[in-house]
Amino acid sequence: MDPLATWEKLLIGVIGLLVLLWFSPGVKIMIGQSRDAQKNWPAVLIPAVVVVIFVILLLNLV
Repeated sequence: MDPLATWEKLLIGVIGLLVLLWFSPGVKIMIGQSRDAQKNWPAVLIPAVVVVIFVILLLNLV
């Protein structure tokens, strides 16, 4: 596969910039909503810790 030409690199950069600008209003709204949301970290951390312990147990059994 040939390396990208300069115009292709510029086109990829412009498309990436447009995607960032397109998603930025939604990201700002989500950040504002997450600040107001209830902080319920134990609901995420407990299952994650259980899964990690289970995987370590499985790796030790093999």
